[in-house]
Amino acid sequence: MTSEQVAAPRPLDDVLPARPADRAWTDEAVRRLTADANRSADTHLVKLDLPPGWAVEIYLKDESTHPTGSLKHRLARSLFLHALCNGSLREGTAVIEASSGSTAVSEAYFARMLGLPFVAVMHRDTSPEKIALIEREGGSCHLVDDAAAVYDVSRELAERHDGWFMDQFTYAERATDWRGNNNIAESVFDQLALEPHPVPEWVVVGAGTGGTSATIGRYVRLRGFATRLCVVDPDGSAFLPSFVGGREGFAPCGSRIEGIGRPRVEPSFVPGVVDRMMGVPDAASVAAMRFLLRETALSCGPSTGTAMYAVLRLACELRSAGRPGSIVTLLCDDGSRYADTYCDDAWVTAQGWDTTPYDRVLEHAWGTGEWTG
Repeated sequence: MTSEQVAAPRPLDDVLPARPADRAWTDEAVRRLTADANRSADTHLVKLDLPPGWAVEIYLKDESTHPTGSLKHRLARSLFLHALCNGSLREGTAVIEASSGSTAVSEAYFARMLGLPFVAVMHRDTSPEKIALIEREGGSCHLVDDAAAVYDVSRELAERHDGWFMDQFTYAERATDWRGNNNIAESVFDQLALEPHPVPEWVVVGAGTGGTSATIGRYVRLRGFATRLCVVDPDGSAFLPSFVGGREGFAPCGSRIEGIGRPRVEPSFVPGVVDRMMGVPDAASVAAMRFLLRETALSCGPSTGTAMYAVLRLACELRSAGRPGSIVTLLCDDGSRYADTYCDDAWVTAQGWDTTPYDRVLEHAWGTGEWTG
């Protein structure tokens, strides 16, 4: 090839993105999300009044006070920031998510804040109350017959409408800055600084996406805290069987405790940062959420009940060992969202759940510091 035959360089325009993001729009979107964080990121750390004689302190991080009423407000904001800063969202981009619960409510809130359409893909049996919460925040719902199809349907809708599948189950652990930046772990430890036991023995959380447990587990290792992380898992979920190496003949079917437990191990779950997992029967979760309301007047949902059942067991273990210390868990959302389900006796009975044995365990633990479960 002669010098005259050397191919001319490609025009610069050929290597630029076909649809570059509008930086002015992106900058304004990030500003709005950051402003929301300034208004609402730090929630209260509530100390329980235990009966006399306990040397253990129990705290609940009350995430129900976020504008959208749940822990998922933090996750949704992080997911939007992650998508914006990666150039995945532009003005007018349709946001699609596989969620029938609190994440969809929170993402609908942020999508409306940015003027973006939002669609939650969910199973057809989703309660009208959940659908109403999503629609109240400006979102719409796409119902499917097969719960396992929500991921594929979400991807298809995103491709069809040139939108973005937010995919909380993949991006939860990477969207949150686990090193700090006022994440939930940093907030908890800052709020514990003046308490009798500022470094808790345990932090107890459930796993839905796995993002919260990943954030907390990584943060305590980064800071060199001796705190251990306990992840609770409800009946039917795949997380615990996978953590212990599988159970012969066990077929995960998903969870009946809203917000936690999955029929598969989600990409955001990081088992290497988990010190202990504890399975909690569904009836025990319901018993604990009701027990917390009776004893402390704190209203919570069933996933908080799952965690509280484990918290009281761990507190009894510390007391039995003569070890003072503190335990922290999350109050993920308010019980008012479950007035017609987990708070309703007839509905609970229809699920085949008998809370009576677990009521006795909880009452004995609270009164004596001894665990009989």
